[in-house]
Amino acid sequence: MKRVLIVGAGPAGAALAYILASRGVPVHLLERQRDFSREFRGEGFQPSGQDVLRQMGLGARFDALPSVRMAAVSVWRGSRKLLSVDVPEQARDNTVRIVSQPALLEMLVEEAGRFPHFRLERGVAVRDVVREGGRVVGVRVERDGHEEELRADFVIGTDGRNSVLRRKAGLHEDRTPQSFDILWCKVPVPAFWRPGEAEIHATTLGGLCLAFPSYDGMLQLGWSMRKGKFKELRGLGVEAWVEALSRAVRPELGAHLLAHRGAVSHPFLLDVICDRLVHWTAPGLLLIGDAAHPMSPVGGQGVNVALRDALVAANHLFPVLAAEGSPEALDAAAARVQGERLPEVSDIQTIQTRQARFLVGTGLLPRLMLAALPLLDKLGATRNFAVGGDRRFRGVLRPLRLAV
Repeated sequence: MKRVLIVGAGPAGAALAYILASRGVPVHLLERQRDFSREFRGEGFQPSGQDVLRQMGLGARFDALPSVRMAAVSVWRGSRKLLSVDVPEQARDNTVRIVSQPALLEMLVEEAGRFPHFRLERGVAVRDVVREGGRVVGVRVERDGHEEELRADFVIGTDGRNSVLRRKAGLHEDRTPQSFDILWCKVPVPAFWRPGEAEIHATTLGGLCLAFPSYDGMLQLGWSMRKGKFKELRGLGVEAWVEALSRAVRPELGAHLLAHRGAVSHPFLLDVICDRLVHWTAPGLLLIGDAAHPMSPVGGQGVNVALRDALVAANHLFPVLAAEGSPEALDAAAARVQGERLPEVSDIQTIQTRQARFLVGTGLLPRLMLAALPLLDKLGATRNFAVGGDRRFRGVLRPLRLAV
């Protein structure tokens, strides 16, 4: 059986490692961090991502993870509620869930660890690719202050939006400029908060604030703002930007933020990017997930797209790995992964880019859309808004089945 080296134990890397290892492929998974509890990670699992985990046979383990099921969504402008949609009780098993990503990753590597051909190494930093005859045959890593080479028959990069493999392999992207960033933070959940409800606030500062209960009993907030705005706020200190945010949301939530300004935790500014590689592959190498196509946070698609990449990569790579296929056969299989995934990724990113204008928009169109929400609700156009995610994203998803 051919040996695989996977760089990056995020959702794409850990899921692909599990699928391959469970089918007898020797997998060596490298993770730069020593644990998974680092900066804010995507926690919104759409039905599309949940479906991948269930096809992997991990549905029960996934259901046992710390999570919150989304039961309602409302849209606010100041003190006025423009829209309120509840998820029907019978549909709540198939709606968006907020799940601890560190817990998910620990579960995936634990399950993969049940197979003798799986090896996980944490605290290993990849510095470069190793080539022979123009082909990637491994990576150069730093471990405990020492450098060495690790080799395999095929290398897969799942090392995220700042991928080292992407840079060192000389793979180039098509970038769509983004006009906004998102400030993430957490505060205690207010006593007045409806269980499982997400709120979207059209702020007085020309952006949106998304607030939803997280798996850890806290309220997660994501405040969109034009690029560069947070530099101005950060210079004024934490209390100043919390006060600015409190003025931008509905009064009850604003008062709660002010009352708990000392309890604001995990502030993290996400530099929003949205691009995709022209070629996801090089001889001996495949990139998937954010390493191949960093996703905008709009619509909460990133972690779900990464899981879908892993499923497709397993479908195409495993038969060749199991058959002791030639290097050329592996490269051809990797090219088929991009061929199958690129249309869906491209469509999702196009929708994200179109919708992004409303996250920081102060012009006439965003105001008209907000004003039209109550009418759209009466016409039934928003009924499925909180069920299974935005229908525009669901409409471009291709059918996927784990076939190996």
